[in-house]
Amino acid sequence: MNVALTGLNATDNPGPGIPVTRSLKEFPGFEGNIIGLIYDVLEPGIYMEDMVKKCYLIPYPSSGLENLFARLAYINEQEKLDFIIPNLDSELYGFVKLQSQLEAIGIKTFLPTLEQLNIRAKDKLFNFCQQNDIKVPKNILITSVQDMYSIPKEFEYPVVVKGIFYEAYIANNFEEAMTSFNKLRMKWGFPIIIQEFIKGDEFNVVALGDGNGTTLGAVAMRKLYITDKGKGWSGVTIDDKPLMELSRKVIEVTKWRSGLELEYIKSAETGEYYLLEINPRFPAWVYLAPAAGQNLPLMMLKCAMGEKVEPMTKFEIGKIFVRCSYDLITDMKVFEKISVNGEL
Repeated sequence: MNVALTGLNATDNPGPGIPVTRSLKEFPGFEGNIIGLIYDVLEPGIYMEDMVKKCYLIPYPSSGLENLFARLAYINEQEKLDFIIPNLDSELYGFVKLQSQLEAIGIKTFLPTLEQLNIRAKDKLFNFCQQNDIKVPKNILITSVQDMYSIPKEFEYPVVVKGIFYEAYIANNFEEAMTSFNKLRMKWGFPIIIQEFIKGDEFNVVALGDGNGTTLGAVAMRKLYITDKGKGWSGVTIDDKPLMELSRKVIEVTKWRSGLELEYIKSAETGEYYLLEINPRFPAWVYLAPAAGQNLPLMMLKCAMGEKVEPMTKFEIGKIFVRCSYDLITDMKVFEKISVNGEL
C-alpha cells in the first residue's frame, strides 16, 4: 500500500505529517510505503531517515485545482497511490473538491464534506455553537483596520487575536491587539477574529468520525506547556467524561467524516468547557493517540479501504508527550536534487 501525505513541516507550528507517518509505520503488520507531498524543500520530514520512501513537491493551494490534480496524477503514475491524507487546513478545500477525480484514478481519501468544513470555520464556529447549545467565547470578525477601533466597545482586555487559518495571540491592550492584527493579516489575510479571553486551562481532543455521527475513537489531553502561538508543546492524556461527551456531541451533530481536533478551555470561574476551535484534520500531537491505545490514523486508513472499524472508548490515562528540537544533517547535493527535480 502506498500512502501519500502532506504536513512534513516541523517548525514552531509543526505539521501532523510525521506524527501520522509514525502512527502508521510503527503499527505491527502495516506493510506500506509513505510518500511525502511537500510545498518547500526545507520541510524537515524530507530529511528524516526511514520516514518517507520518496518526496514530491506539489503546488501551493493558491495555484489552482488543475495544477494540483495534474501533479497528483503524475505522482500517481510513478507510485500507484492508494490513499492520500492531507494534513493542513489551507489545502483541505482543494483536496475535498478533487475527491471524485482522485477516486477515478484509483486514489482513496477519507475527508470531511465542504459543508462540514464551512460550519467549523473560525468565522462560523460561534453561530454553530449557539445553534447547538455549546458554550463558546464571544467573538467578532475584523475585515479592515477601521474595524479594530470597535474592539473596546465589544470586549474587555485581554482579548485573543486569531488568524483565519493559524496562529493566535493574547493582547492586553489596543496597541498589542493592533500589532497582532497586522502580523496576522499580512500572513493569512482577512478576516481576523477577535475573541473573548477566558481564563482557564486548555484541553484538546483528537478524534475520528465515521461520517454518520459515530465517534470511532477519541483521546483527550490537557496541555502542560503552551508556546506563544498557543501550540501545546507537551500534554498528558486525561479521563474527563464531560469533555468526552461534549466531543462526541460535536461529532454527532456535524456527522463529521475524517480526523479532527477539538480545542477547549475550561473556565477557571465556572468549570465549564468552552469550544475554541474545530480543526478539520489530525493535530501535530496525534501520535499520543496510538501511544495511549487508539491508533486513529490507522483506523482512518481502514475506513477509507472499506474495512469495518469498531468504535473505541478506552485509552491509557497519564501518557505524556514532550515535543523537542532535533537537528537533521544532510548534504547539499540532496537539497539541490529536490530543488531542481521536484522529487527525491
